Amino acid sequence: MEEASLSLSLSTTTNTNTNDLIANYYLQQWRLKSKSAAAKFESMGFPEPQFLTQIDEDEEDDKEELPSELDTLNSSGGFSIVGPDKLSVRYPSVNHHGHDVGVVQANRPAPSKRLVYYFEMYVENAGAKGQVAIGFTTPGFRLRRQPGWELNSYGYHGDDGLLYRGQAKGETFGPVYSTGDTVGGGINYASQELFFTKNGAVVGAVFKDVKGPLFPTVAVHSQHEVVNVNFGKKPFVFDLKAYEAQERAKQNSTIEKLSIPQNASYGIVRSYLQHYGYEDTLKTFDVESRSTLPPISFVQENGFTEDMNTYSLNQRKVLRQLIRSGQIGDAIGKLKDWFPQIVQDGASAICFLLHCQNFIELVRDCAALLAYELPQKSSVGYLLGDSQREIIADAVNAMVLSTNPSVKDSRECLHSRLDRLLRQLSACFLEKRSLNGDQGEGFHLHRILNSGRKG
Repeated sequence: MEEASLSLSLSTTTNTNTNDLIANYYLQQWRLKSKSAAAKFESMGFPEPQFLTQIDEDEEDDKEELPSELDTLNSSGGFSIVGPDKLSVRYPSVNHHGHDVGVVQANRPAPSKRLVYYFEMYVENAGAKGQVAIGFTTPGFRLRRQPGWELNSYGYHGDDGLLYRGQAKGETFGPVYSTGDTVGGGINYASQELFFTKNGAVVGAVFKDVKGPLFPTVAVHSQHEVVNVNFGKKPFVFDLKAYEAQERAKQNSTIEKLSIPQNASYGIVRSYLQHYGYEDTLKTFDVESRSTLPPISFVQENGFTEDMNTYSLNQRKVLRQLIRSGQIGDAIGKLKDWFPQIVQDGASAICFLLHCQNFIELVRDCAALLAYELPQKSSVGYLLGDSQREIIADAVNAMVLSTNPSVKDSRECLHSRLDRLLRQLSACFLEKRSLNGDQGEGFHLHRILNSGRKG
């Protein structure tokens, strides 16, 4: 039902004037409840607003299903017995041939839209020969062959410490491991490498030349061998967070070597403050920057000049302050006085947004408290937060900017230069991921901001 109404509204938007285009755009963003609906809306050619740009791709990446247990459906011919917990494997008999291997894959492939994936294997008993192994294999891998013995597979073996990748002949790699040892296997999507650990220390890494999905895999190959797998339900022996921090530090070091003129950063921040009507902050910013930066010449960009950004700056500041403080009625009154053309049609999308928010403000401190013990965490909690007010404030701000006679394309009123820069960064990260077989991280603004706070 929601999908049908969304399609209907989008189709009618194309037949409305430019003001309705902006208002309907923000109306849709106000209504969207899921990232999938937002993606559908984006695919139809509408840019994301400020609040969705900042959400970035964390939600999408978190939806990747993680390996959680061993696969008990695919069999290795009776040469492995998976325990009831689906996290332990033992070898049931004496092996007579080289292909009498018990190989078990995880129930899902390693997630790929992230910086690093990692899992561990604890050797409870190395058995008669200690021929246990850990590695990664592709879908359809022959489960009677050690990981690494077949093409497009990798295995770090306990009895000889060799790394096998695509052939039965191993290469010198790391130390042997046996009863009581914990070994791990990981994928570094930034460097496109596989790495292995022993008892919390990195043993080594090799280039990952397979672009498709890889399954975490363990193997047993001699009598009495028993291994236990940890997919992250328990703390790892290896400090994965420290490893990830180290990898991100490498990326940051590369970025910091790039030389960017100081006044370029200044101009981006200044245009952001102008665009969203933060007049007082803008004045303070200008005063503080005057002694450290040379005068900046602002040139026309895509037909949008600094004069357009400063249009009705004081009025936009007042309107944003009123909306952010929940004084929607006063904001509507100011719009009638200053920009009557925006609210003259009481049935317009922007009026609908304002009146809905006004109703929310009336009930947020009374009816919501009676209906929910914790209204902010209820099914309607998204309506009661400050972010909901920001959507309305952004919509009104864009509508006011669109009344400037100098504006030729009202879509330019939706975003500041900083928003467009963030969108371009997201596009570049996604393109890089696409070139790596759709593997690796996207651009996560929340993560970058949070890492800055921790620092």
